[in-house]
Amino acid sequence: MKEFAYIHDEKHSPSPLRAVPALASFSDDQLDDVLNSSSLLQCETGDHIIKEGSIDSRIYVLLSGELEVRVGSKKVAAITRIGEVFGELALVNHDKRLASVIASTKAVCLAVDQKFLQDIHPREEDPDFHAALYEFVARLVVRKLEATSRRLAEVEKELRELRGEKAPAKPVSKPKPKLKRPVKRAPAKVVRKPARVR
Repeated sequence: MKEFAYIHDEKHSPSPLRAVPALASFSDDQLDDVLNSSSLLQCETGDHIIKEGSIDSRIYVLLSGELEVRVGSKKVAAITRIGEVFGELALVNHDKRLASVIASTKAVCLAVDQKFLQDIHPREEDPDFHAALYEFVARLVVRKLEATSRRLAEVEKELRELRGEKAPAKPVSKPKPKLKRPVKRAPAKVVRKPARVR
């Protein structure tokens, strides 16, 4: 694997990065700083971009090629969509990597060093930048959780079909009773009859 400093034309992010919805968290100036703290990784088939159990502070964006995610020796996922971000949990948990990411074809990735970003944007001096950084990670995590939930629903459906079970009936929701509002009545008017003159 070869690594190069990433040099870009400021204010003009490359199209694979414009395709990353989560990067909308950053202003143009903030995105320039993110890119200026990045490296390009040129990977050959079989190169490890992330090693399970290692500790590093980088977040990655796939620019070309295909990758696979492995836990132990088992393939658990593939990263094939240009602009897909991975390794973002390093920003949150500062812990060992839970999986390996390996190039399954020749690939190019952008590696963003978030520790360097924190050095050039200290949290106390630039809270806006850190808010954007955490919003970026939150958007990624939400998208991945949604995808995982959809996949779990598909797997549950496949299991039911294999067992010959019927899909569970959707609970019938009873219409909510309409609350009766107390009828406001106008106060009764007292009508006084004029006294008779005798």
